[in-house]
Amino acid sequence: MNNIKSEINRENILFEDNHLIVVNKISGVLVQGDNTGDTTLLDQIKKYLKIKYKKSGKVFLGLVHRIDRPTSGIVIFAKTSKSLIRLNKQFQERKIKKTYWAITEKKENLKSQTIKNWLKKNKKQNKSYVYNNKIEGSKIAELKFSILRVLKNYILVEINPITGRHHQIRAQLSDIGLIIKGDLKYGSKRNNFDGSIDLHARNISFEHPVKKKQINIEAPTPTREPWVSVFFD
Repeated sequence: MNNIKSEINRENILFEDNHLIVVNKISGVLVQGDNTGDTTLLDQIKKYLKIKYKKSGKVFLGLVHRIDRPTSGIVIFAKTSKSLIRLNKQFQERKIKKTYWAITEKKENLKSQTIKNWLKKNKKQNKSYVYNNKIEGSKIAELKFSILRVLKNYILVEINPITGRHHQIRAQLSDIGLIIKGDLKYGSKRNNFDGSIDLHARNISFEHPVKKKQINIEAPTPTREPWVSVFFD
């Protein structure tokens, strides 16, 4: 994934003021550093802010939450420590509402439902496993999903996670046979050409940490197939 575009531009910025910046991450970009040493979204935005505001010193940028590297969509960053603390509190209290869209392999006779079970992360494999009962080291995981559209070979699913566990959406959907397109780790038969998976952080709703007004942000979906067919078939 080293050939992924590594610069932020205005098209990626969904919201910005003195306190926050919200971006539409493209798949393949790390949100924060790992052992690969690849350029991160955090680095990109710091560079963008440094150039835009002609800052001579270091740029403060607080990471509020993350999405997986092969996932696209909304990521919030705080420009001040005050905003970071207040947004972190909202996440801890589950006051921030997130909606994801996923394109999954087709499965017949599936209805919208709530999934509630336990997940345990295997750190060595960087993968989460689903259990119907609590076991040592597992954490409760819950989400709601609905079917938005049925295509010839795929299904467009909307997901509202209630908890935020490692690979939660990917693992829980796969467990009921809704395998996200391109997600080899959780059962997809084929990878996407660019290493992405078709999971997109579509919408987020939260209280502005300073102005106290409700903010609702929507991220445009990727401009490639099968996302294009979802809207134009």
